[in-house]
Amino acid sequence: MSPAVTTSSEATEHAATGDVSSATASAAASAAAVAEASGPQTVTMAKALNTAMADAMEADSSVLVFGEDVGRLGGVFRITDGLMARFGEQRCFDTPLAESGIVGMAVGMAMNGMRPVIEMQFDAFAYPAFEQIVSHVAKMHNRTKGAVKLPMVIRVPYAGGIGGVEHHCDSSESYYAHTAGLKVFTPATVADGYRMLREAIDSDDPVMFMEPKKLYWSKDQVDLGALRAEHATNAATGSSSEGRAAVARPGTDATLIAYGPSVPTALAAAAAAAEEGRSLEVIDVRSIVPFDDETVCASVRKTGRAVVIAEAHGFASVSSEIVARVQERCFHYLAAPIRRVTGFDVPYPAPKLEHYYLPSVDRILDAVDDLQWEN
Repeated sequence: MSPAVTTSSEATEHAATGDVSSATASAAASAAAVAEASGPQTVTMAKALNTAMADAMEADSSVLVFGEDVGRLGGVFRITDGLMARFGEQRCFDTPLAESGIVGMAVGMAMNGMRPVIEMQFDAFAYPAFEQIVSHVAKMHNRTKGAVKLPMVIRVPYAGGIGGVEHHCDSSESYYAHTAGLKVFTPATVADGYRMLREAIDSDDPVMFMEPKKLYWSKDQVDLGALRAEHATNAATGSSSEGRAAVARPGTDATLIAYGPSVPTALAAAAAAAEEGRSLEVIDVRSIVPFDDETVCASVRKTGRAVVIAEAHGFASVSSEIVARVQERCFHYLAAPIRRVTGFDVPYPAPKLEHYYLPSVDRILDAVDDLQWEN
């Protein structure tokens, strides 16, 4: 369970208002202050996302969080744990099991100056709200000629790798990426979990925030204080990492292009290839919409070969769009056709079979071997 976020100032305030004993509050304030100033520490993706929402709610009273079981329970994956206790039931609350109603209510709130952050409990649970997302969330800004903005975030725990069944492991990003008017973000690292969610909440445009659920408990050494300072600096200067891909691992022989849950698999494949003397560069797409053609194509022009990796079905997908964009921009630099390693074009399989369906290191290395090295 992701622990609730407590700051030193908050602990001191509790003491001043008599919520806890002065000794307890003093100890909590001291511990929180040490934690805030301790520099890099082991943080999970879940903790980073939780902290991002807490910091956004602390900074802006118009930010509120709601969805199914996100309040008292803290969400199925405990990503919102402690937010109701800290900010109250007016800022973080549970809703009925009605995804269309959740999104519709968020649209009305966003139209009237709030910044709702809503959770779709699982990827496929969002489908009842699809009409709201496509017909209203995505179109309101254009429909009103820019007069009405919808600063809202729809958090979607997505993709597989957790031993779940159908309706719990869909990779639904292509539906949203195909819908003009939506931004689509998907973090693959702990630091990006915090960084990108803060940027999504700050955005005046609606953001589909796709969270790879199998990475919720991934860990990394992260300095949350430094990330807060980075966000404050970017907000003050108007800069952002939005729409930028990242070179997750440099290389020279071929480029692996991945996003979200597939990035760690791509990195593992690159590490395995290095043992065989092959240098693979890994690009973390980060932002599906807007898409960073510049970073992706610069890598492919350098290496001359590319493999696109994604858990979603390959047909009519984000991976096929990436292949098309790279092909159009890098044709004369390519030494071989671009390959893809994706989920198969079948419904998501039973838990015991998902390892056959998901991209794996072996499948990626087989695709790399097929990049016409003999030429």
